[in-house]
Amino acid sequence: MARPPDILLAARKLLGFEELRPGQEEAVRAVLAGRDTLAVMPTGSGKSAIYELATALGGGPTVVVSPLLALQRDQVEKIDEEELGSAAALNSTLTGAKREELLDELDDHELEYLFLAPEQFGSDETLEKLRAAKPKLFVVDEAHSISEWGHDFRPEYLRLGSVAETLGNPVTLALTATAAPPVRAEIVERLALDDPVEVVRGFDRPNIHLSVELHTRLPGDEAKSSQASCAPQASRRCRTTPAFTGTSARTRRRRS
Repeated sequence: MARPPDILLAARKLLGFEELRPGQEEAVRAVLAGRDTLAVMPTGSGKSAIYELATALGGGPTVVVSPLLALQRDQVEKIDEEELGSAAALNSTLTGAKREELLDELDDHELEYLFLAPEQFGSDETLEKLRAAKPKLFVVDEAHSISEWGHDFRPEYLRLGSVAETLGNPVTLALTATAAPPVRAEIVERLALDDPVEVVRGFDRPNIHLSVELHTRLPGDEAKSSQASCAPQASRRCRTTPAFTGTSARTRRRRS
């Protein structure tokens, strides 16, 4: 029996990670085992590392559905910088000749990653060339966009289940930062995921916090905290005033 890949070692070597984040290893291992996978993990938790590691360890090509050109560009640049393989984005800004070139490179396995928006699957020629390339992994980023109940619903996502079938039913990895149980069920149904592994991680971000401080201004006085100026024994009436400044530095000066 083949030894399972050391995913942490690969993450350290390829991505410069010290440790894997919660859910990453479980999702990568599921994909490498040939299981359709739905990963619901908060923004900034490294969802893209899942398909990067899965492709590096299991081989490509990998087709990534990404809804925005800016996201596609960022991911292509990131893969290039990390030297994970050849990556490109197929979108409406390309000439016909360049599109043909990229699809031929994918077919010849010279391209490990191809990013494209769901609208690109409307072309039968594009879909046929993608089918001929026999992708090993089909990634649907921002997968919550497939839900008609979601605020980011995009009708083009509804055809992705049939797209996966046309591509030969490669392992499908659905990624999203937000999906309540009904939305997760809809993602599984509409993408026709086969007995998927669901990796759902919490949204606690210890490096981010929200705090509210109430300040008051008494006539002729500088801003004071409500605790000091609005104490029950205070004889003057308190009036709360929101303070807006151009920078946090000015706010700190106002408070000091």
